[in-house]
Amino acid sequence: MGSIERRAASDPRDVVTAAGISIRPTLAVDVPEMASIEALAFSDPWPASSFHELLAHPFSRMATATDEAGGIVGYCIILRAADEAEIANIATAPGARRRGIGARLLDDAITAVESAGGVAMFLEVRESNTAARALYASRGFAAVGRRRGYYRHPVEDALVLRRDATALE
Repeated sequence: MGSIERRAASDPRDVVTAAGISIRPTLAVDVPEMASIEALAFSDPWPASSFHELLAHPFSRMATATDEAGGIVGYCIILRAADEAEIANIATAPGARRRGIGARLLDDAITAVESAGGVAMFLEVRESNTAARALYASRGFAAVGRRRGYYRHPVEDALVLRRDATALE
């Protein structure tokens, strides 16, 4: 898979705006707010140090969704290997849910991976997370496996989902 291009946040090619939400590359100054969303969104959250490490990782792509005031309302992290990619983390701030932000972040991730020549994307999702599963299914992701006891607090299986580049053609 080709490189998932990294550009400065001020590059207009990296800003996607719809309904007052913009998606742009993540900056180091975004990490504290992202870590706060992470702590509210997940029962076993990543520490801020994980976000900082991934910012420097050559095989990662991090996108941040911001509202009209510039506040961070969501993010998506992709890790790539060869011609495949994994959505390692995607989250929307609890107060900003049900506004299509997760869908916009997911669409941005799919576009980035496919533009770089990716042929498949993977992710894990809690089996009980029906809203996320419905979103992923609407974008062509399908279950291909299960990781028993993958999640903690509470312990729950993860469904492994895959999306092929031709999923919705």
